Amino acid sequence: MDRRTEILRRSAELFESQGVSNTSVEDIANAVGVKREAIYYYFKSRPDILLEVLMPSSRALLTGIRNNLDSFTPGYLEMTVALREHHFFENNKKSKILQEQWTEYGDTWVDIIKQGQENGEFNNGLNAKIIAFGLLGMCNWMSRWYDPSGEVTIDEIIENYFTMTSTGIAAGPTDLEAVLPGFRAEGTAAE
Repeated sequence: MDRRTEILRRSAELFESQGVSNTSVEDIANAVGVKREAIYYYFKSRPDILLEVLMPSSRALLTGIRNNLDSFTPGYLEMTVALREHHFFENNKKSKILQEQWTEYGDTWVDIIKQGQENGEFNNGLNAKIIAFGLLGMCNWMSRWYDPSGEVTIDEIIENYFTMTSTGIAAGPTDLEAVLPGFRAEGTAAE
């Protein structure tokens, strides 16, 4: 592994384990086994390192919906950092590119839901953006609990998430009124 790649990998590990705010350039240098000045040879700042850590995973998300979950392994550290530290970015060219990629990815999900609604595959009475962002939120929350070395596999998560979103989790009635008596379709409780 070349030095630049090693800096990015060790940075991702530190960012994931202790958070970006609690990781200094000195911490990164120590993890790599070099002086702090050596880090600045490759990167101008900690946010620059963070953006470089996140760029490949963000680009990968655009290649397919399954990648959202598959990207948690083996590059789950990068995805975890991306989802936990989004507030940390400086306002620079790389962060704008990253934000554009994430926006494009979100738009792709909305378009998929809209297509499914137009084809009669998905419930047309629901807001496509809310559905898409709900699905993304569900998948992205994995950064808070998923452990690639744990008992639960990505394939098991994909199967469960697919079943939950396609047929639901209810064993009985799926009508909201039947499940929550007194609940009106407008989203407010009946008086």
